[in-house]
Amino acid sequence: MPASAPQPKNLRQTSDLDELDTAIVDALARDGRLTNAELAARIGVAPSTAHTRMRSLVDRGVITGFHASVDQRVVGAGLQAMVHVTLRPGSRQESIVAFAQEVRELPQVIQMFFLGGSDDFLIHIAVGGSSDVRDFVVEHLSAQGSVANTRTSIIFDYHRNRVAAAFH
Repeated sequence: MPASAPQPKNLRQTSDLDELDTAIVDALARDGRLTNAELAARIGVAPSTAHTRMRSLVDRGVITGFHASVDQRVVGAGLQAMVHVTLRPGSRQESIVAFAQEVRELPQVIQMFFLGGSDDFLIHIAVGGSSDVRDFVVEHLSAQGSVANTRTSIIFDYHRNRVAAAFH
């Protein structure tokens, strides 16, 4: 896997976030498109205070980005699935790195998690239909020599409270 990204020099622990910081993080996690005026009104402070505090959260690495939520159905990928992948034992480090680099770039992949436990990876995909799920698993996962097995679960409904930043 790629080397860990350097941490921002001024990164603070969660305990260093005061009530105002926490309110800003919560508001922006729910709606990253809030204008500064809307953010200020929502948390009950002056717009200048909201702007200064939000910039500080970005500079300190607490807020790492702003994201668009895409309706996968509208872009032709209305079927989502979670694919659990277990790699073969053996030269694990090389297998893990090669697998992760290849799969994370596939256009069907929304999220990929490297796990500890019985599965090595959990891959969240969005595709057009059930035959596309099959094709993804057969062509991109099972075809890799490092893959021991896969299990696929179709997603019926999805709820997200917030977007998490990458661990590295």
